Amino acid sequence: MADVAARPDDPESQVTLDKEKLAGLYETVRRVYLADRRPWVVGYSGGKDSTATLSVVWYALRELPEDQRTKAVYVITSDTGVETPVVVKHLDATISKITSSADEQGLPFEAHKVGPTLDDSFWVNMIGRGYPAPTTRFRWCTERLKIKPASRFIEDKVAQWGEVLVILGARVSESASRAQVMNRRASTSSPEELVTRHSSLAGAWVFTPIQDWTRQDVWVYLLSWPSPWGSNNRDLVTMYKNAQSGECPLVVDKSTPPCGNSRFGCWTCTLVERDKSMEGAVASGDEWLVPLLELREWLMKTRDPALKSKYRSHRRRTGRVHFMDSKEGRKVVRGPYKMEVRRRLLKTLLAAQKRIRSQGPDPDVQLITEEELHRIRQVWQFEEGDWEDSVPAIYHEVYGEDLNWVEEDWSGLGGQEQEILRDSCARHAVPPGLLTELLDIERKYHGMSRRSGVYDELDRAMKKDWRSEETVLAEVAAFGECPNQGEGTPDAD
Repeated sequence: MADVAARPDDPESQVTLDKEKLAGLYETVRRVYLADRRPWVVGYSGGKDSTATLSVVWYALRELPEDQRTKAVYVITSDTGVETPVVVKHLDATISKITSSADEQGLPFEAHKVGPTLDDSFWVNMIGRGYPAPTTRFRWCTERLKIKPASRFIEDKVAQWGEVLVILGARVSESASRAQVMNRRASTSSPEELVTRHSSLAGAWVFTPIQDWTRQDVWVYLLSWPSPWGSNNRDLVTMYKNAQSGECPLVVDKSTPPCGNSRFGCWTCTLVERDKSMEGAVASGDEWLVPLLELREWLMKTRDPALKSKYRSHRRRTGRVHFMDSKEGRKVVRGPYKMEVRRRLLKTLLAAQKRIRSQGPDPDVQLITEEELHRIRQVWQFEEGDWEDSVPAIYHEVYGEDLNWVEEDWSGLGGQEQEILRDSCARHAVPPGLLTELLDIERKYHGMSRRSGVYDELDRAMKKDWRSEETVLAEVAAFGECPNQGEGTPDAD
């Protein structure tokens, strides 16, 4: 197991798990379960720690008499929409087995997948709204893709039951001697002393039953005790060995560390320089994942400070131009991806999806959903003045077929109309972007009996900075600053 779990000189490689301690842990879990009426929510990510935690809870509760297994145990797993297809397949298979096995064994487990709303999805924000590849200073994805979906589920249960207990696979990862001390304390502590208040969710408490286990303990347990819901834990070992990876925990608040480095997580993650888990999977034979690695590497390139002007707009999403001081002098704070970059990204993503469908094990794998494509189309049309209706055209170019696109009332507007608009604006010294947005606002409210909010949108459009990038940069070069400037921080929304 040294190649899977830990190095021989790793403090965590000392095995502290035995049957007596395991029996004591099971009893502790049962005492906490029977202590009150709070239902449980078990965070399950599909990795080793959460798998071990769910197994411990399952084995412990299975020993209770049926009339004492009265509280629901909700098992939730987060589907961000950009998980590696290998992980998605593993999670889907496991969730199905958890549900069916719990029914067969008469246990109160309910498995649920949680995910972001359509407007919070990764591609609607990146391709639709132009949010740049996440950085440690602008981690816009974690809140939308992980924290909010899990929190929403927990809050719904709190509203239903008053309070819930969240079970997580967090481990303190300390020395073996320290773990033994904490194990003894856990076995003698009252249930109230074993749970803590959630850091941000009112009505939620947290219990971490394997917090004192070492990494080696986890692997010994998974390989010594079979999965109680019928999965094969050796498949999990194989997945880790192939990916040379760690676990990406279910994130329920901002205190949870981000996934990265060699952890299983979002294949689009740009918080680290290399995705060692996907590189390991490719090296182990999953070459069909190469298109995902290539696209991620391109996203990493867009973060290069020297190339930001190539990929990102000189205006923020608010429509204003912001500046910051640097060693090189006053410079523009870059905003969202430019429209031509978003179009290129969408085409590249669809092409990658087409390739892995033909080369990988699943011909129906989805990197981006049809719902996301329809929403991106709406965002581009109503927020970006995409009169050419680019999304259906890009999709047809890649796949040679069409989706069931909604017919637009203004579908007749396109490149020719935009050319006429630009010529007219040039003759009258009116910014074409301003007039395009005003027409789009009229389009949005056309036919409505009540046009509440239209004046606010018109006001926002008029207050945007409609100067071209060339004009702004020229003024900065000439004067060191521009009128109507604002202060900003890099990579903020």
